[in-house]
Amino acid sequence: MEYLSYLIYGLPLLLLAIALRRRRARLEKLSSETHATSRAAGLIDPVSLHPVIDPAICIGCGSCVKACPEQPEHHVLGLIDGRAHLVSPTDCIGHGACKAICPVNAITLVFGSERRGVDIPLLSPKFETTVPGVFVAGELGGMGLIRNALEQGRQAVETIHQQRRRSGDQLDVVIVGAGPAGFSASLTAMSKKMRFITIEQEGLGGSVFQYPRAKLVMTAPAKLPLVGKINFRQTSKEELLEFWREVERKTGIKINYRERVENVEIDDAGFIVRTTKGHYRTRSVLLSIGRRGTPRKLGVPGEELPKVVYRLIEPEQYAGQNVLVVGGGDSALEAAASVAELGNARVILSYRGAAFDRAKPRNRERVAAAERSGQLRVMLSSTVQKIADQSVTIEQTGRVHEMPNDAVIVSAGGVLPSDFLRRIGISVETKYGTA
Repeated sequence: MEYLSYLIYGLPLLLLAIALRRRRARLEKLSSETHATSRAAGLIDPVSLHPVIDPAICIGCGSCVKACPEQPEHHVLGLIDGRAHLVSPTDCIGHGACKAICPVNAITLVFGSERRGVDIPLLSPKFETTVPGVFVAGELGGMGLIRNALEQGRQAVETIHQQRRRSGDQLDVVIVGAGPAGFSASLTAMSKKMRFITIEQEGLGGSVFQYPRAKLVMTAPAKLPLVGKINFRQTSKEELLEFWREVERKTGIKINYRERVENVEIDDAGFIVRTTKGHYRTRSVLLSIGRRGTPRKLGVPGEELPKVVYRLIEPEQYAGQNVLVVGGGDSALEAAASVAELGNARVILSYRGAAFDRAKPRNRERVAAAERSGQLRVMLSSTVQKIADQSVTIEQTGRVHEMPNDAVIVSAGGVLPSDFLRRIGISVETKYGTA
């Protein structure tokens, strides 16, 4: 009878233990493979706030792996040799859920790494920089999460509203950038009937829509002035952009698109914001620009033509066209593959390097598949020499090629805004793996 009891109660527990052990072994195998792939591709430096795990404290429970909101699309955290590891550093965007759930406090959230520093402007708890009257919200301040950016934009403008003093024709605030932080800030200023202008060098959505990730995640609801609670637990860039457009239409908010800030000058009454289209006198400035700053240009004849753009939003607009994509990072590869996969466009991907060593394996695989199918022509070790109305000229290993062209997408990264911040007088700290 005693043996029967052991069999009845012990066998299920034994089977459960075996199943859990096998599951853990599969997770460790996947984690090791992901980590090895990231290292082989040179993708070892996180670009945002990210966790550092103390192996002496970590108990290997796996809570952090399960809590990461980027799962399963991105295998950010994993278990290796019984301890948690950041196995795909460049996929981490700093949700912080791992730190919050760790039962033994083995996780610290930091910016930068020993290899690669990250410039972060020094900010007060109310998002004011070391230049009184100039505020920063969103990705530029190191917080790239959509929900955080929405909240910071709102809070920064509420602080500006509390401090405002009317002075002639002076604006209350100039908001620079129309990403999540700038859009939320603009709605807040509109709801409080402030005098403001929002400037965006590209289009609605800002830097969020340049990210090479299909899905965007919000871990908790956020509140938008004039709109109310929004709760996109998981959405696509395209769905979120459509939501922004609908809000823009319903509220009638005005954004000055295709206008870039060139300088911010301090005067006795506040600031003069100089742009490519004029200048504005304002008491305060809110910088809600992305960390990528101004798109890096090629500096070749014809780049000013309207067919040249610096990000891809809708691949379908290039159907049936001759398209040139320039760049070797994830954004460039994703753009080239997305247009090529339409099946009726003729796409060239030009990159000055000899290999796509900065891109993630899945994007390299998409490009390779499109090239094998004949949908895409890859030109490595090449540079664009000239852009004309109906053609492009590309030099590759000493040979010059002139090819028909209807559109050019330049995805060559951005000029970081650190020099711009320092020129204004804002103190910037370079973080090398510190909080």
